[in-house]
Amino acid sequence: MTGPLRARVAGQAVMVETLRLQSGTPRRRGLAKLFGANPLAPEARSWYAGAVGEMRVARALAKLGPEWHVLHSIPVGTRGADIDHLVVGPGGVFTLNTKNHAGKDVWVAGSVLMVNGQHQKYLRNSAHEAQRVSKILGDAAGREVPVRGAVVLVAPRRVTIRRPAEGAAVVTDGQLRRWLTKQAKALEEADAEQLAALAAEPATWGHASAPADDPSATRMSFGTLHTAVMRAHGRRLLWAAGGTLALFGTAGAWLR
Repeated sequence: MTGPLRARVAGQAVMVETLRLQSGTPRRRGLAKLFGANPLAPEARSWYAGAVGEMRVARALAKLGPEWHVLHSIPVGTRGADIDHLVVGPGGVFTLNTKNHAGKDVWVAGSVLMVNGQHQKYLRNSAHEAQRVSKILGDAAGREVPVRGAVVLVAPRRVTIRRPAEGAAVVTDGQLRRWLTKQAKALEEADAEQLAALAAEPATWGHASAPADDPSATRMSFGTLHTAVMRAHGRRLLWAAGGTLALFGTAGAWLR
């Protein structure tokens, strides 16, 4: 599959926003760095988590066979919207909306999806996105193109399905590859290739060209930030472990 959008990396639009919000943040020094203070600016943290989630989903999608075509971070329209992942293959066309809720509890019943007890509009938004993509790709292909939306939950602690989700599917990143490959055949190879090629063209989505941000440079800059965040997290864990050991040592001394 060729096309200018093919080069875009998972989470690219979110990475760009993370780096923009992070750009004015002073570098950590001295004790802040020693004790593992979070290098992320508070306003950049949710964007950062989103990018990490999309990267993780991309790793799952990379395990699909060559008959599957995957595009990431597709810009749509003029209001800054993008599609996290578009997947085209034997099972049809899918829009994947990634949500990084690591360690949280998710509850689903019909049209209701809650995260740690808080109602989220993920199912409605995912269904709307799939309908929008169906129309756009249908117009470009000159025929009807069914598209199915899915909310992909990254590393949740627990997912409780009281009733099947309505409007869109709900899967975890660990279930994603198997879920896609178990879908009934909906597209022949030539059809999938044609739709994937159309999806890789900016004009299909209302743009004259791909966004100017360079995928390789964006990934490299975000990778540097990601390394700093993970090292800081590791330092905090070490200090916490040291404090726990010291506490046990003090308790043991009192007991002797």
